[in-house]
Amino acid sequence: MQYRIFGKTGIKLSALGFGAMRLPESDEDAIATIQRSFELGVNYLDTARIYPDSERKCGLALKGWRDKVYVSTKNNLEDTTAEGWWKRLNTSLELLDTDYIDFYQVIHDIKYPAYEEFKKGGGMDAVRKAKDEGLIKHCCFSTHESVENNMKLIDSGEFEGLTIQYNLLDRANAEVIAHAHESGMGVIIMGPVGGGRLAAPSETIQKLIDGPVASSAEVALRFVLANPNVTCAISGMRSVGEVEENCATASRVDPLSDEEKVAIEMSMDENKRLADLYCTGCGYCMPCPHGVNIPVNFHIMNSHRIYGLLDYAQRRYNRLSKPAHPERGKQAAECVECGECEPKCPQKIKIIAQLKEVAETFKSD
Repeated sequence: MQYRIFGKTGIKLSALGFGAMRLPESDEDAIATIQRSFELGVNYLDTARIYPDSERKCGLALKGWRDKVYVSTKNNLEDTTAEGWWKRLNTSLELLDTDYIDFYQVIHDIKYPAYEEFKKGGGMDAVRKAKDEGLIKHCCFSTHESVENNMKLIDSGEFEGLTIQYNLLDRANAEVIAHAHESGMGVIIMGPVGGGRLAAPSETIQKLIDGPVASSAEVALRFVLANPNVTCAISGMRSVGEVEENCATASRVDPLSDEEKVAIEMSMDENKRLADLYCTGCGYCMPCPHGVNIPVNFHIMNSHRIYGLLDYAQRRYNRLSKPAHPERGKQAAECVECGECEPKCPQKIKIIAQLKEVAETFKSD
């Protein structure tokens, strides 16, 4: 296992971290999977207050390992009061069965306006008090925010690290990651395998690296770890087999050469440019008056068309239109061809025709 220094702390974290968002259902399997990662050198365990039954299972897995592993969990800001924040912190400590949390994501999926409100209500004073009392060792945040707002959060000087998305398919945060590293912060990457989509078999992805590779997931993880600004990449692993494969990848001294990394980025961009559907996801076409989520439908189509991830794309398309799913909006099949979107598209995409193709590709039998 390779290890990297987390920001200015001097702490050496394993290049691979264990993401505990989707653990095996049984306690026995969850414990075995997590502890196998510890045996292979993983020393960063990431969970969150809102992950179903995750903190409790992580607490069980930490028995006998607590002094060898750094624990991260996240406070979901259900309200912006210091009192509510304290309550959730104490719940996490109880479920994890620990006296302290090493890397505390002070706000889970931080939103800058909510952070400002949290500060005004004394929230950051509560954070500092918890740190003074030794309940949390290092203050961090996890984010899906815009580049601009992430830069402001980094420059606030309040945080020692961040957890942020970055992978082969989504490299928009490269600038944020570089700025965080230059500012002396630790950088934890979530979604290095794209929430599982880059783990699906794909000849396109596996051919990005010369020579034999075990899987698409190996290529994706090596790409992320080749970024020198990255401290640790957390991967959600549900089996001992996944743990062993990812640990082998994270044990490489040089995940990719500089030449390989540049070639991969150029190849991914070229694949996208050569696609008939070059949607940048700018959102200028939105909102659709009939509720179709145009950018998401096109992103799903490109997951299939460019990267060969048909099974993943089909599942994601099927989830559209379901109220409980975060991707609010309707499937391409709901387009009524009103044409309001097309004049707004800076890429001049023939949106109506492309939505028809999306609907035809993913229609149910």
